[in-house]
Order: sequence, then C-alpha cells, then structure tokens
Amino acid sequence: MKRLLVLLLLVFAYGTASADHLKGGFFTYRYLGPGDNDPSKNAYEITLTVYMDEFASNQITTSIPFTIFNADNGTELTTLDASRIRLDTLRKNTADECIINAPVGIFYKVLVYQLPMVELSPNNNGWVVAYQRCCRISGIANVIMPSNSSGNTYAITIPGRNVLLAAPTNSSAVFLVNDTGIICRNSYFEYDFHGTDPDGDSLSYSFCDALHGGGQSPGGTCTTCPAPNPAAPPPYPVIGYSSGFSGGQPLGPQVSIDPRTGKFSGIAPEVGEYVVTVCVNEYRNGVLIAQTRKELHIKVADCSAVQATLLPQYVNCQDFNVIFNNATPTGVVSSFWDFGVASQTNDTANINTPTFVYPDTGLYVVKLLVNRGEKCADSTTSIVRVYPGFFPGFEFSGICANKPTQFRDTTKTNHGFVDKWFWNFGDPTTLADTSLLKLPQYTYGAPATYTVTFTVGTNKGCSETITKTVTIMDKPPLTMAFSDTLICKGDTLQLGAAGDGIFTWTPAVNISGANTPSPRVWPATTRRYYVQLDQNGCLNHDSVDVNVVEFVTLNINPDTTICLTDSVRLGAQTDGLRFEWTPGEAMDDPGLLTPVVLPGPGLNTYRLTAYIGHCSATQTMRVRTVPYPQVRIQDDTTICFRASLQLNGVHDGNRFEWSPTTWMTNPQSATPTVRPPDTTQYVFTVWNTSSGCPKPRRDTITVGVMPRIYPWAGNDTMVVAGQPVQLLATGGVRYQWLPALGLDNPNIANPVGFYSEDPEYINYIVRVFDPRDCVDSARLRVRVFRTEPWIFVPTAFTPNGDGRNDVVRPIAVGMRKIEWFRVFNRWGQLVFETQKNGHGWDGTIKGKDQGSNVFVWVVKAVDFKGKEYFAKGTVTLIR
Repeated sequence: MKRLLVLLLLVFAYGTASADHLKGGFFTYRYLGPGDNDPSKNAYEITLTVYMDEFASNQITTSIPFTIFNADNGTELTTLDASRIRLDTLRKNTADECIINAPVGIFYKVLVYQLPMVELSPNNNGWVVAYQRCCRISGIANVIMPSNSSGNTYAITIPGRNVLLAAPTNSSAVFLVNDTGIICRNSYFEYDFHGTDPDGDSLSYSFCDALHGGGQSPGGTCTTCPAPNPAAPPPYPVIGYSSGFSGGQPLGPQVSIDPRTGKFSGIAPEVGEYVVTVCVNEYRNGVLIAQTRKELHIKVADCSAVQATLLPQYVNCQDFNVIFNNATPTGVVSSFWDFGVASQTNDTANINTPTFVYPDTGLYVVKLLVNRGEKCADSTTSIVRVYPGFFPGFEFSGICANKPTQFRDTTKTNHGFVDKWFWNFGDPTTLADTSLLKLPQYTYGAPATYTVTFTVGTNKGCSETITKTVTIMDKPPLTMAFSDTLICKGDTLQLGAAGDGIFTWTPAVNISGANTPSPRVWPATTRRYYVQLDQNGCLNHDSVDVNVVEFVTLNINPDTTICLTDSVRLGAQTDGLRFEWTPGEAMDDPGLLTPVVLPGPGLNTYRLTAYIGHCSATQTMRVRTVPYPQVRIQDDTTICFRASLQLNGVHDGNRFEWSPTTWMTNPQSATPTVRPPDTTQYVFTVWNTSSGCPKPRRDTITVGVMPRIYPWAGNDTMVVAGQPVQLLATGGVRYQWLPALGLDNPNIANPVGFYSEDPEYINYIVRVFDPRDCVDSARLRVRVFRTEPWIFVPTAFTPNGDGRNDVVRPIAVGMRKIEWFRVFNRWGQLVFETQKNGHGWDGTIKGKDQGSNVFVWVVKAVDFKGKEYFAKGTVTLIR
C-alpha cells in the first residue's frame, strides 16, 4: 500500500492569542425531522467550522450571524446568531521521523459555531445559509497579493424539492477535523480530503473556487465591516488566483484530485500556504441533490519525506531495456524492485537505479519498495509499456509561399496503431500554426526556412517528437539539364528539366512532348525554347538555346614531344558534343575531349572524331617519345669521421649538377670528392635536352658518416720497478698499444705493464678502433721509480696562493690505490680526508684559514700486488 505522506497526529488544546486572520472552514447541516413549532416545516441543525491563525484573538467571538436566503427568489429570510460551541487548537507536538525537517507546533485554531435548530419550510430550490468575514492571512502563495484583502464567504445550500422530492430531508456530508498534514516541496504527496454522508448518499469530489466576502471584499454589504450582518445574498464572487494557479488547480498543474475518494496527489509546489477548496457533491440514485464546500490552507514546507517515487508510466518503443530510478532518494536506505513479469521469479533487483530487460512486449506493473522491513518504508507502482518497433516520420510537398504545403505522417509501428498527431509548423508570425490531423495542410506567408515539429503517438503509449526544416520559396525549384546546346541540321534533340509540378514548353514548333519534363525538338534554325513549371499555381520559368549547325568545327592540338614513360593530355578546340579517339587502348577515356594517354616508344599517332548529331569532323595528332637520359652513381656507402670519398657519376647527358655542394670539392666534375661531417644524401641530376626529352633524371647516393671516436688512454701514472700497473683505454671496440714494451697483451683495452729499472719513462700511443675499423689515438706516459712502493708526504706546506707548495697531499708511488689520507689538528679533530692520489688539504677548516701549526697525517694504501701500506707523520703549516 502507498503510505500517505501527511501527518495525522492531533492534540487538542484551548487558549487565545492576538491575531485575526482566516485560514478556511466549512458549513454542514443535519436534518432533525418535522419542526417542533410547525410540523409542516423541516428542522435542521446548522454548524460552521472555521479555521483561524494560531494567534487569532479579536476574531474569536461568542457568536456570529448566520444569514438564511430563500433560493427560490434570493430574498433574506432571517439572520440568526449562532453560538460558539467549541474552540480547539490543532497542533503537532512530535515530528514524523520519516519526514526530514518536519515542522511541529500549532497548525490552526478551530472554532465551531452552531444553530441547534432552525425550522424551514420545504420549497422548490431550497435555502442558502451564509456567513462572511474579513480577512484572510497575508502571503498566501496562490492568491493575488495582498492576499489579506480577500475576505471569505462560507455558504451551503439546503436542497429543495426540484432536485428530488425527498431532498429537503437530506443531511450534508461531514468531515473530520484532522487537518495537520505537512507536504514537502517538489515531492510527491497524497492528501486525504474525504468526507462521509449520514444518509448513505454517493459522494464525488472536485477542486473549486474559493469565495470572497466580508470587510474589504466586493461581496460584503459594507466595505468596512469585518463581519457583515446580514451577509450579502448569493451569488458570491471568487477570489483572484495568482499566475499558474486557479480554483481547479489550487496547487498547480501537477496536483489532481480523485473524484471518487477525495484524495488529491501529485508533485507539491514551492514552499508556502495555499488556499484549497473542495466541492463535495451528493448523489442519490444517480441524482445530484446537494453540495458541500470545504476550504482549507495547505502548508508546503521545505522538507523531504522518505518515499518511493516513480514516473506515472515508463514507455520503451525502441527495445526491451527499461531504466528505473527512485526519483526521491532522500532517506532511502534500500530499494527493492519487482518488475512485474508474472512468468519469471527472478524479475527483482535491490539497487537504486536498475535496468531490466523485459522478455516480451506488453503492459507490466513495476513495484518499488524502499526501506523494506524498516519503520520508514514506502512503496509505489507504475505502468510499464514495452512495445519496440516504433518508427516516427513525416514528409511534405509543396514549398511555395502563399500556397498550401501538404504534410503526411509516415510513422510505422509494429504494435497497435497511430492515433495521436500534433504538428507545429514553426511559423513565428502566428499562434495558429498547429494541427491535430494526420494529413494537414499549412500555407506559409513568406519565403523562409521553418522548423516543423511533429509529435506522434500510438494507442500503446509510444510517443516521439521529430523535427525537420522546411524551406519555403517564392517559386518552385527548376533545374535545367543544359542552358544551351548544338544540334546538326536535320537531327532531333531531347531537352531536359527537373522539378515537381506541371511542365509547359513553348513555342510549339518542331517539338513533341511539350507538357513533359523532357520533350524532343528538331528546329530547322537556331531557336530558344521556354519552359514553365506550375506547382499548385506556384510558377517558375527558364529557357534553353538550341543552336543549329551544318558542320563541326575542329582544331586539334599541335604535335608534341615528351619523355618516354610519361603520359600526356590530348585535346582540341571544337564545338563538337561527342568525341572518339583512336587508338584508345592506352587512354583513360577515349570518349573525352581531353583524355590522358601513355604513348609507346617512337612516334604515336592519335585520331579524333568530333560529332554533333550526324555531323562530324576528324583530325590527327602525333606524339613522339624520347628516352630519359642515363644516370648512375655508386651504391650508398659509409665512411669514417673526417674521411673523404670520391663520388663517381656516370651519365649520357649534356648537362648535370650535384646537390648539395656543401663539403664538396669541384662540384663541376662528375667525380667530385666529399668530406661531410655527418650522414649526407647527394643527388646527381642529368639533362639531355639535345635528344628532345625536356625532363631530367636523377640518382642519389647516401654517404653515411661514422660517429667521432673519443679515444682515452688514461692519466699518466707512476710505478715502482718490479711492480705491475693496470692500464685502461676507452672509446672503441678494438685497441692497439705502441710500443708493446712491458705489456702482457698490447691488443686489448686493459693490458698490465711490468717494468725493470730502465727506462725511467715509457711513452705509449693507444690506437682506438670503431666497428668499421675507423681509428683515432691517445697518449699515456708511465714513469718507473727505482725504489720500493711508498706514499710520500711533504713535511711542510705554505698555503699562500703562489701556486707552489700550497697544499699537503700524498704522492703514491707503486700503489694501486689510496684507501684514505687523513689530517688531524693537535686536538685530534679531523680537518681533511681524501681517497684520491695527489688530492690535498689547503690549510682551511670550513673555509677559514688556519694559522701556523703542526698537524698529524695518516695514510693507508694498497700496491699493485694487493699489499697494504700504512704510514703517518706530521706536517707544518707555515703562514
């Protein structure tokens, strides 16, 4: 079941406050039987329930006047004081936990006034009981501002004998006073406004107009009386509704009332208070005998309710996939869907936005249950229509201004039939440019481009809107096959025109089919033919000149010479209309005036015949082909960096050139020498103009250049006689050391040298080769000491920046490496450390010069045999 999104909690209280504005009310009456004083009359109990603002005070009186009018003639019968029998406060003390930001507090003060018995004689049209009062509250959302200038008339008619003989004994419908509903803005809601009938009559419900009355309202008997006594006679004027609202749509177009149940529902408008009046009609045996009006203010609050909300229906006319979504997910913890396929048990889902593929076409009912098993649960259902195979479309004819344009629906559907059409012809000059017909006509007043919108639907619920642009012209389009032509005297020619309508050709001389688009003509002399196109009275005109000749003029292009293997375009100057070249085997199209042909070796002769009807002319053209010059260079090659290469160009031409000429000696020679710094492509171009071939021929050589070699033999080194030393060269893929003196292998990058005491110096050259045997070299000196391996450290140094003895450093002789060299001051502080041979201390600590003093050094090194050496000593810094 759909849970009503209204709050029905009531707490009655009593009290008074300090405001005076009305918020609705309703009359009821109850038949008591024959009159006590006069049994020929009917006795009634008449009650008025009035809703007021929670702060109402001076409007709360102990009695109010009820005026009774004879409905037969509209005259006042009497005005009686009705006593207040009840004063209640309708309030809500606890917010509904299923509505977020639900307001609480006082909703209304409810005043009930009653005449316990009134005796009225039965008549034909009955009696009208009325009470008028000013004023309504300020700021009513659906009433023209200021809303408090509108008073209120509460009225009810006790029926007469004209509607039904027993109608005067009727008792009106009655209502519960439980109006504390809260509606959330822009949300779906349902509100129960139903009544009950003590006589068992059938009730129907509809929205109706709220009525003016009292004080400032035009229906009052005095313009300053808040409660006219007596009330003004009927009929009563209605209040003014603001834009978008009316008595029939008091909550806007998205809210409607069920005529059978009195329940109204839909999508709530924006926040505010809205005047809603419901007319309750009583039917007895199918006869309308009475009507009761209930007026109330409906509050729309800025809140949101936990609710399941679906579209009124889902229609898919494209395929079987339907996408669903709970349109109001606020407060929704879980969603359960039943897609309504009776033949399936797995037609459910538990996600908020599911997609379901229906097994077949048809009508289904989908159900959504949110917060299943929770207190704030809600459910709703909707209709699903699945009828794929809907193909909307339309076409039109007639495109002239001030002439009818015919539109035709071309929609196809596989299910049901098309039964709804709405056309908007897009004419901005009028509002009367629409139609509901299947095959409408519309006349546009001016040439322009119009956008036609067409909405089409079927009895299965399929609906779609499509648009097309319609170009309206001042005359129908007329296209000519040609504007002028030639024929040979005595021939027949077929003219041609295209358009939509009736064709008429003139003059009617030497012509057949003058009322067709393509007549045949055979003029004896040059003549102009005119054509008229009539499209529903919309006319267009054009003409064609037919020139009559007795022969064909032809001047073929002169003979030419081209290079063999080239193609050439043939041609001629002629008034001919049809052409034939022979031989045509090597042509792209021998029927063209200017075909492209690929001639063979030597002299080629081509024959052109031009025709105009049966007239013709023939001429020939010769094309001679000569070979291109011969040209050749040696193959691509690669040279070493900084090497040179002699190019060798061979040709049979009478002129040549090289490109580029950069890094080239003697470019005027066919055999120049080049020395490019990197890979370069050289082009050799040759001409042989003496043979008749005007085009050159070229050959190309790419001279690749190997990358530059960067040879490295290592730093000069020192060694102790009898100690080995490791040499290391880099930069290539192959190496050669010269001389080979003392080396274990002079043809590797890293030979080991072993020396006796002589000589003291050995100077090596290492030749470094790349993968293509390009070579470069580097040098290395080895000094041989006649001493044991050791690390020498000076005893003093003078860091004064003169370039001599400015640092204290280790000098390793016969050592493979220094593992560390350290210098300490007299307090044991480390002031310098290095692992590099020859790297030393400059006499500063953290950039600050040290004064003259004695420092301690220690060193550890490893010779070429792997033996470790330790040494220490002192050095004096002299400033």
